Amino acid sequence: MKTELLRINPEDPDEYAVRKAASVIRSGGLVAFPTETVYGLGANALDPKAVRAIFAAKGRPVDNPLIVHVHEPGKADLLGVVDERSRKLMVLFWPGPLTLVIAAGPGVPSEVTGGLETVAVRMPDHPVALALIRESGVPLAGPSANRSGRPSPTTAEDVLEDLDGRIEMILDAGPADVGVESTVLDVTRDVPVLLRPGGISIESIREAVGDVVPSPDRKEAGRSPGTRYRHYAPSIPVVLLDHDGAWKNDPRLGGVFAGVAYVGISPAPVDVVAQVRFGSVKQYAGGLFSALRAMERSGAEVILAELPPEEGVGLAVRDRLRRAAGDRGRES
Repeated sequence: MKTELLRINPEDPDEYAVRKAASVIRSGGLVAFPTETVYGLGANALDPKAVRAIFAAKGRPVDNPLIVHVHEPGKADLLGVVDERSRKLMVLFWPGPLTLVIAAGPGVPSEVTGGLETVAVRMPDHPVALALIRESGVPLAGPSANRSGRPSPTTAEDVLEDLDGRIEMILDAGPADVGVESTVLDVTRDVPVLLRPGGISIESIREAVGDVVPSPDRKEAGRSPGTRYRHYAPSIPVVLLDHDGAWKNDPRLGGVFAGVAYVGISPAPVDVVAQVRFGSVKQYAGGLFSALRAMERSGAEVILAELPPEEGVGLAVRDRLRRAAGDRGRES
């Protein structure tokens, strides 16, 4: 298969490119498309065969549920049960990086839900994504457009690096803005459960709907797309720097701190062969995955990654870094 790369204006999507990509979707093919968070790998969410092609292209375990993308809030009603609390969240945060886990309707294939009785739904905040969904005429199943376990793609070049020859088309609209995936919130319970931190902070959600359970156990976290298995891992080890001194004894650093690349906000605590430093936690979130990919190409043997404060979008950055480092505490 030859993967076609089509460049498209992120603010004013070209109708020809959108129509061509939508025709691929309607025929059961796969299209990588930009969102405000990362690039997604889209297929017709109502076509089980097309959804299975996503898992094959990514090498993704089939029990890992997918997020379904819609172009307007009302379309969520066709996928599952939307209560008044969910509608309030949609009004406040859609379009945007908030995924709601709702009770699935009978028309949602089990390939999408990972065998669960729930479905994850969101409305992306990107003109190209919304135009593609609207033109396709179907909701799009859309996990991140990378090989399973790799850092998520924030540019079309990242997608091409992982999936060239494995999918039909990539819509290139430049780099994603948010840089970490959506927040995933289970709203099927009396008290909503934060299954995955992301682009919308838990503080903002609490302001909207009150109490939120912040830290589900491994079984509960597995109800969210993208949390059942190790994710975001570059090809070289990641060691976490939490300013408690423990990182110095990590055997992956070799005890001599040779060949270390650094990612973070504070100055690197050791001599490094390459580094990416950010001016704020928001910038860290936006550039995390591209930095991990750059560091694995730097010739370094290990990445030392600073953990930001555990608040706001910093919670999402910490989550991604812990799983990139191989923290299996949230896997199942």
